[in-house]
Amino acid sequence: MRAPAVAAEVLRGPVEPEPRCEPRPELGDLRFRALMTEAEWFSLPLAIRRRFSRRLAGGQTIVYTGEILESWMSWAGWWLAQVARLIGGPLPLTRDAQVRRARVPTVHVASVVTVTEDMATGGQIWTRLYARRKGFPRVIHSCKRFAGPTGLEEYVGRGVGMTLTVYAREGALVFRSKNYFLELFGRRLCLPEWLTPGTLYVTHAELPDGKFSFILQIFHPRFGLLLRQMAIFREIAP
Repeated sequence: MRAPAVAAEVLRGPVEPEPRCEPRPELGDLRFRALMTEAEWFSLPLAIRRRFSRRLAGGQTIVYTGEILESWMSWAGWWLAQVARLIGGPLPLTRDAQVRRARVPTVHVASVVTVTEDMATGGQIWTRLYARRKGFPRVIHSCKRFAGPTGLEEYVGRGVGMTLTVYAREGALVFRSKNYFLELFGRRLCLPEWLTPGTLYVTHAELPDGKFSFILQIFHPRFGLLLRQMAIFREIAP
């Protein structure tokens, strides 16, 4: 199933085109670039290429702050999020930023994302904090590792993870799940399709004024769209 166009989901202004004679300085970290063809990589805006070409040494952290514009889930997606709590709760649990229709204003909630180099594995630890209108903020952890058959894997907890493919689409960087797996006692078991939530897409698109959008979506072959979360962030600390 194809990921929907980003422009239809986020109110984005024009991003100025880059000159054809642009130098290519983003050589700090080639790990994400190596997962794509050269044509795909250079079809991305320069800001995205620089963002995903930064190597954090010695446990350094990048901090992004923003707000959740939409957090929607179907009834099947809500049940999926509850079951996922058994492996650490890697999915949103509430609809605090549910899109409002007609004349009712949309209520956004704050979010903070940090990216830290994992000194043990050479991967990246992603920590996401989501504020809630009621109760304590929710914190979600995952670890991206540059390994596996596709060159990139994401671990979400309790030995559960997924292999990811990376590609460019309409000027955005897209991460797509390929397979889900479970690691037990040093062995990896590939989960059958009927035990998986479906195909996960994470779309990263550049916006004006140094901001970028993040859209998480999960599509099930039978139940359709289960979950969609949309947010806008900007970097605040190196």
